[in-house]
Amino acid sequence: MLVSIISFIFILGLLVLAHEFGHFITAKRAGVKVEEFGFGFPPRIFSWKKGETIYSLNLFPIGGFVKIYGEDGEKKEDISDKRAFWAQSLSRRALIITAGVIMNLLLAMILLSLGYWLGLPTVVDEGFNSGYLSQPQVQITQIAPNSPAEKADLRIGDVIQKMRFQNKEIEINKISEVQKFVDQYKGKEIILVIKRGENILEKKLIPRQNPPEGQGPMGVALLKTAIVAYPWYRAIVMGITSTLNLTIAILMALGGLLWQLISSGHWAGEMTGPVGIFVLTSQMSELGLIYLLQFTALLSINLAIINILPFPALDGGRLLFLLIEKLKGSPVSQKLEKTIHLIGFVILIILMLAITWRDILRFF
Repeated sequence: MLVSIISFIFILGLLVLAHEFGHFITAKRAGVKVEEFGFGFPPRIFSWKKGETIYSLNLFPIGGFVKIYGEDGEKKEDISDKRAFWAQSLSRRALIITAGVIMNLLLAMILLSLGYWLGLPTVVDEGFNSGYLSQPQVQITQIAPNSPAEKADLRIGDVIQKMRFQNKEIEINKISEVQKFVDQYKGKEIILVIKRGENILEKKLIPRQNPPEGQGPMGVALLKTAIVAYPWYRAIVMGITSTLNLTIAILMALGGLLWQLISSGHWAGEMTGPVGIFVLTSQMSELGLIYLLQFTALLSINLAIINILPFPALDGGRLLFLLIEKLKGSPVSQKLEKTIHLIGFVILIILMLAITWRDILRFF
């Protein structure tokens, strides 16, 4: 548990620091005054001042902020207006706002590049073979709620090595072997020999004879994976390519979910908050460092996408106001903009509390 807590705080801290550092360094380079760079949310534990910027460590480590002079339209007599955020050109303000998202994508590229160099679990076709591949395996990638797999404490990332029914045992090398074995013994108790990190475990379950549509008898999604390791120069290319592909895939999936919500009024996606992320971090920690590295990269991409959405209080919402300013030829009323961002922030907090409560009920 202690390792999971430390990993969780470190991962969120890394993601937040990368995001806020993007805003910070871009504002500094643009000559805009940065009043405070804070890690965590207040109350403040301690702080120090270097130059004109206060650097603070705050009590709640899930988050962070950069306070840039003039981002809320305020004015101070002792600071030149030229150094205020609002005094910058539209393009420069847009760059400062998007810098956090860019840094999260850059962090994902670095982490995935490192992963491909060390050896990263990657989805492969059943018959695919390459000199860069090793340790082919059948891995669980999704578990349906209230399914036999969930009740048997199977987890995402578990590798199915063997399956057994009474005296009959088979080694698993292909997804089709799992499917055939399960179909053969529906309604009967079978044993799965799985590898979880460095541990070999046995899990008992009874495959359903009439499972819900789209779930399957065990309630799992399976993929054939292998460890892929590249030379450093190719690993960098693969890290960049994978980050772009994952970003596009997540955006397309999100677009599909939003369209379904608009057209049918039903949200079919799964959302998770800090509690869910903690549980997943704990599971990835058990699987090993390389899985934690891959998971962190995926979280960084998701954080970038969420922040760029055109919703008040998010970076994308602030960009939307810049677009309105460009179209109308003058800034939006600061009072109106602050009010809309405050409403958006309240909505996000309520949504986060609802998701957190659902995660608590689901995982605990």
